Amino acid sequence: MDAPATRRRLRASHAHPCTGCLTSDQECSYETKPNPVGKSDLILERVSRMETLLQDIHFRMQRSPDSTSNPQNLQNAVLESMHTSTTESILEWSHFDAFPSLRHIYVSIFHLEHTRPPITMKASTMYPYVNSTDIDDIVKSFEHSVNFWYPTLSRSNLDAAQSRICAGAVDESTSSCLAFLIMALGCASQTTSGLAAGSALTKEEAEYHASRRAMADMYMDGVLKRLHVVHMEMSATATQCLFFIAIYFAFLRRPLQAWEYINSAATKCRLLLTYTPSNGTQEDQECMRRIFWSCYILESDYVAELSALPPSGIAQIESSIPLPGQYNTHSNVLEEEQSSLYFLACISMRRLLNRVHHVLYAQGSGVSLDNARFPYIVSEFDHQLEEWREFLPAAFSFSVDTQETATEHGGFLRQRYLTCRSVIYRPYLTWVLASCGETTSIPESVHRSCKSCLDACLLHILNLRGFAHTVLVDTWICSLSMTGAMLVLLAACQLPALRHLVGEEVLTAGPHLTHLIQTWTVALGEPSSPSVDQSVRLICETDSFIQQMYHS
Repeated sequence: MDAPATRRRLRASHAHPCTGCLTSDQECSYETKPNPVGKSDLILERVSRMETLLQDIHFRMQRSPDSTSNPQNLQNAVLESMHTSTTESILEWSHFDAFPSLRHIYVSIFHLEHTRPPITMKASTMYPYVNSTDIDDIVKSFEHSVNFWYPTLSRSNLDAAQSRICAGAVDESTSSCLAFLIMALGCASQTTSGLAAGSALTKEEAEYHASRRAMADMYMDGVLKRLHVVHMEMSATATQCLFFIAIYFAFLRRPLQAWEYINSAATKCRLLLTYTPSNGTQEDQECMRRIFWSCYILESDYVAELSALPPSGIAQIESSIPLPGQYNTHSNVLEEEQSSLYFLACISMRRLLNRVHHVLYAQGSGVSLDNARFPYIVSEFDHQLEEWREFLPAAFSFSVDTQETATEHGGFLRQRYLTCRSVIYRPYLTWVLASCGETTSIPESVHRSCKSCLDACLLHILNLRGFAHTVLVDTWICSLSMTGAMLVLLAACQLPALRHLVGEEVLTAGPHLTHLIQTWTVALGEPSSPSVDQSVRLICETDSFIQQMYHS
C-alpha cells in the first residue's frame, strides 16, 4: 500500500468513513492505527469490493420481471429457510429411484437427533487433578485452536480464567463457568489433535484421546451445573459462555443442542450490541461483534443442512454490523494477526455461500432451475469465489488440486472453497440430468461447467483431512456434506454423457471418507451421532453403486 493510501486510511473513522465502508453502507470500523503489515485492511477492502459486485447481481435480478427474490435477504447474506441444497434434498432427486436401498431405511436427520437420550449431569462434582503445567498446556491448546478459529476471547480474560483455575477460586459465577469452558474446550482440542495425517489410531493414541475426552466432560459437567447463572445474566461473559457451550455441543456431534446455544448466544449478543450497557467497555463491544460473526458462521452451517431450523435473526442484520477490528487475543503477535485474517476469510466465505444458496436455491425464488437466468449468476459467483481465493494470505493459500497445503488452516479454507464451487456450478449438472438423454450431445460450455461441479465434488472428498477445526466443530456437518458430494457423483455416473467427466479417483473416494470419519468417531468417543453413522452407511452404499456404474 502506498504512503498516501496509508495516510488516507489513518484518517478514516466513524465520523469520516473510508470509501470501502461508504460503498457497503455501514459504519466505518477501521481503527485509528493501521495494521503494521496492512493485510487486514487489504482483506477488508476486498470484502467491500465483493459486496459491491454482489449488489450488482442483486440489481440485475431485481430488473428481471420474473424476480421474486427478497431484496432485504440479499442485502444481508441470509441463508433462506427451506432452501433446496441440503443433502436430504439431493437424496430426493428422482435419479436415485434406481437405488431404492439408499432411502429404504433412511431416517430424517432431525428425527435421529431429536430422539437421542439427553446428556445427564453427574450426581457428584468431580474435577480432574491438574497441576499448573497441565493447566498451561490445556489453555494453550484452547488458544491455538478454538480461539484461533473464532477469536472472541481477549488475552486478558484468558489470563484471568487461567489464574482462577490455578488458584482453585471457582464459585457459582459466570467467570467460573467461562474458566471451566476454556478447560473443557482445551481438553477437547487435545482430543482432536494429531488426526490430520489420517492414519488409524494406535492403542496408546486411542487411550490418550479417551482420557482427554473424559477430562473435557468433567469440566463441562461443572458448566452444566452453572447454566442457570449464565442464562440469567446479561453480560459479555455470559454471552461468551453460551457461545462456547455451542462449540462444545458441536464437538459432541449434537447439532440440535449446538444450534440452540448458537441461537441463545446470538440473541443475547444482538441485545448487547443494540443496547450498550452503561458499564460496558470497547473491549466488550468488540467481543460482542466477534461473537456475532462467529454465530453467523455456525448458524449458517447448521441451516445449510437442517433448513427448517428457526433463525436467530443475526443474518437479517449482518450488513449493519462492522467486521472485526483491533482485539488482543493471543500472546504471539503473528498468531493474533493470522487468526484475524483466518476469521475474516471464514466470514467472507460464509457470506458468499449464503448468497449463493439464496440466489440459486431459495424455495420459490431460486433461479437454479431457470436455464435462461442462472448462467449469468453462476459466472458472477464464480468470479467472486476466485477473487476470494486469490486474495488469501500466503499462509492460507492453496492450489485447486490434491497437493497438500502448507497449513491446516489453508486446507480447511480449501474445503470451504470447493464446497462453494460445487454449489455454484450444480445448476448446470441438474439441467443436464433433467434434460439430456443418453444420446444427447452437451454444448461445450455446459460440458465445462458440469465438469467444474464434478471436479469440485471429487476434490472436496479427496482433500478432506482430519483438520482440527473440521473434527472438533464440523464432524457432523462434514459427514452430511460428504454424503451429498458422493450422491452428486453417483447421479453423474448414471449418465454416459457425464460419466466420463468423473475421474477414476472417484473409486477411492468412498473408502477414503469411511476411514476418516470412523477414525474421528473413535477419537471423539461415545456416544456416536446416529446421523453421522447414517451418513457413513450412505457413503458406503453410494460408493458400491459408483463402483458398479463406473465399470459398466
